Amino acid sequence: MADFPTGANGGFAILADGMGGHAAGDVASKIVVSEVFATLKLRADDLGSDAGRIGALLQDAAEGANTSLGAYVAASPDQSGMGTTLLAPLVVGGALHWISVGDSPLYLFRDGRGLRLNANHAMAERLDQWVAEGRISEHAAQTHPDRHCVTSVLMGREVHEVDVDRAPMALSAGDIILAASDGIETLSLAEMAETLCSDMNLSSAALAQKLQQRVLDYADPDQDNLAFCVIRVLPKGRPIAPVASPHSAQLCKPRLRRLTFAAVASRREGELAFETLTRSSS
Repeated sequence: MADFPTGANGGFAILADGMGGHAAGDVASKIVVSEVFATLKLRADDLGSDAGRIGALLQDAAEGANTSLGAYVAASPDQSGMGTTLLAPLVVGGALHWISVGDSPLYLFRDGRGLRLNANHAMAERLDQWVAEGRISEHAAQTHPDRHCVTSVLMGREVHEVDVDRAPMALSAGDIILAASDGIETLSLAEMAETLCSDMNLSSAALAQKLQQRVLDYADPDQDNLAFCVIRVLPKGRPIAPVASPHSAQLCKPRLRRLTFAAVASRREGELAFETLTRSSS
């Protein structure tokens, strides 16, 4: 879910990748997205008036969503064990803030290169660190049975790890922000950068379509669900290209869902102004 009002100087996106079985994971993600959206939307005035409290606001939103999820599980014991990641990038006053729990990545692409901004709460991250420290072998890390497990999620219980940006990331014209589920990691960071930065004349929606197709071209039978949001910062005064919703494409497996958002922004008198937003799902 995303909210970038036309002409506003900010907005936010919320991504939740559910787990615990398809049905349970879908419920968990909907609860968290709805609760975080409501909190941020209702307190939108706080974003512009007191930027220093944005981190606390994002934490309040996550904690409230986690509490709501816990209440649902308590009322439905058969749903115990369901949970979801959370990734919520927020742009205000020309700067990027975020909160994340889990392994859903947040990237910044600038000058043709990509950088992951948020922490990766996944066992794979710990295993790779142990390899670097010489504690285990590369083979042991790659074949570890828990390699693909997340180490922190929202489940209505204590949340072990939360990543809130320590300082906002100042945005510049040409920057591209990509918030995604871990299904995007079918592509390497270099492949993502090549796809998103090879033609700066394309609209956000066109970039989203290219990125989506790049993932589908792999035809990976183990492809995870893919959800992502592309936010692009345009130079001041540059006209906005027409935006069209990405068209449907054949998925690797019928059970997979695809959800993409695209937003574009331009600088006006030193502030970001969002112009368009498209949504495509299947």
